[in-house]
Amino acid sequence: MKKILGIGSRIEHPQHGKGVVTNVTSKMYWVTFIDSGLETIDIDDEFTVIEAAEDEVDSVSFYEVEKSLRDILKKWSDISEITPIADKYKGGTMILKPKDDGLSVKEIPINTFFHKIVMLRDRLRVMEQKINSSKALDDQDKIDLQQYITRCYGSLTTFNVLFKNKSQYFVGDSSKN
Repeated sequence: MKKILGIGSRIEHPQHGKGVVTNVTSKMYWVTFIDSGLETIDIDDEFTVIEAAEDEVDSVSFYEVEKSLRDILKKWSDISEITPIADKYKGGTMILKPKDDGLSVKEIPINTFFHKIVMLRDRLRVMEQKINSSKALDDQDKIDLQQYITRCYGSLTTFNVLFKNKSQYFVGDSSKN
């Protein structure tokens, strides 16, 4: 295994030319090249070391640490992530009109309704984590409860149209597709 270069090391890359290492992760270098600007290259790429910086290198980037921390907090807390509503529904109104014309129409701001849907999703996620980490439930009980939660997610897929990002959609049992 190659020795990992420190920030400030100068290299010459066969494709990009001469450059200076400006960031290091466990898998790649961020190098600012004279001719091609900022590029990322794999640590195992072929290049010539012109001058190696002597600094000790922490090969875990701040981004990787921050992402790991975010993932842990998301998994184990009941704090919800920021979930944007689809642009076309921002500021809109949901109208519930009864069949009987003598009854009044109910108007609800879509943002309020969307916020309640997101809170429901976040609470289902927390319940799912509590079930999966429970010491009092045996594996079969966990599986049975998990199936109910999956069905709840499936019932809520109707509301996916309200989400701006597909990565935040409800997903039910995908084997039924």
